[in-house]
Amino acid sequence: MRTRLNDRIHSFLERWFPEQRLFLRSDSKTRFIRLRPGTQALVVLGSAATISWAIIASSVLLMESIGAGNIREQARRDQSLYEERLNSLSEAREAADAEALTAHERFNAALTQVSSMQSKLLASEDRRRELETGIRVIQSTLRNTMSDRDAAIDEKEEVVAVLEGRAEAEGERNSLDDVDATLAFLNDALEKTAAERDHMASEAELALDEAEAIAFERDLILDRNDKIFTQLEEALTVSVQPLEKMFTSAGLPPERLLDAVKRGYSGQGGPLTPMSFSTKGMEPSADEARANTLLKGLDRMNLYRIAADKAPFAMPLKSSFRFTSGFGPRWGRMHNGTDFAASHGTPIYSTADGVVITAGWHSGFGRMVKVRHEFGIETWYGHMSRLRVKEGQRVSKGQRIGDMGNTGRSTGTHLHYEVRVNGKPTNPMNFIKAAKDVF
Repeated sequence: MRTRLNDRIHSFLERWFPEQRLFLRSDSKTRFIRLRPGTQALVVLGSAATISWAIIASSVLLMESIGAGNIREQARRDQSLYEERLNSLSEAREAADAEALTAHERFNAALTQVSSMQSKLLASEDRRRELETGIRVIQSTLRNTMSDRDAAIDEKEEVVAVLEGRAEAEGERNSLDDVDATLAFLNDALEKTAAERDHMASEAELALDEAEAIAFERDLILDRNDKIFTQLEEALTVSVQPLEKMFTSAGLPPERLLDAVKRGYSGQGGPLTPMSFSTKGMEPSADEARANTLLKGLDRMNLYRIAADKAPFAMPLKSSFRFTSGFGPRWGRMHNGTDFAASHGTPIYSTADGVVITAGWHSGFGRMVKVRHEFGIETWYGHMSRLRVKEGQRVSKGQRIGDMGNTGRSTGTHLHYEVRVNGKPTNPMNFIKAAKDVF
């Protein structure tokens, strides 16, 4: 059975590959090699397979080369777009800084104007009270004078009646000259009293007119003060709300931060004293209460500014870069920071004020710097090529602390940047994105 099958296969192959003989002649004898149809078929199939494999491999390599070129081109486009976005963000930040500085200058000028207006208002209040007291004295004097006049008139009438009665009853004991002298004296007294009354009434009218003018001027000052206070309150709200939102977005409770800043900046001393208003034992007026509220708001904004300088809201790089790895799981393990790739030796800057607690070789991080900030925050900078600070050194926000490198466990030149709050790793982009609309 097997022999018959072999014969069929041989006869089939012999149609396409007839048997060939290859003669090899030497000096002494001649040999030949018989090439059977099966052998020829194997050689042809092997050659075809080799050629096909070469074609397929070349195609794969060509496709990979084209794909790699497209990926590199896409990476260059992405990097260009990212750099443009960073430039626009930087320009927006600079514009926001300029606007905030202008608003702060306007706020200071308005506060100075409010202080001046408040002094004028207090002076006008004192003058009004003095005029009111003078008017009350004048009115009291006028009432007493009119009472004296009425009493003098009554007394005159009584004296006249008595004199007339006595003149009729006892004409021989009183002369007409005495009666005329008495009447003349009483008339003079009444005329002087009437003149003094008219003068007092005129003075009272003038005092009332002046009081009305002072009251009108006071109303104008109050209206201007109200407009100034409203503008200041709106400016303060616009300035404080973005700061509160920035700290909240970064996961830092604003009230706790302000308490910590107050504890560190609570010193006081002369020769300056706190601003106060003379209320003469009375409750503060509405304007005084609003002014005190504005002063508290300014103090709160100043505390936010101090906290912003001491928390890592800045970028660790100022040159062009690209993100290569974010915060979160990577290759089955947790990646506790963000990686920024740039050229070798790119400057690295501290993202906030603090103290260097580590500056040296640190296991897989290579050359590394750790900076301790306020509020229990630390920032880590790994894989540096060069360190520019020492342990125990105090650094400021934006100060250069090292150069980018490829030390430690690293696949290429980059910066590994971490933010830790109370020892717990936190996504650094929370701080960077939170500050995007403020700085």
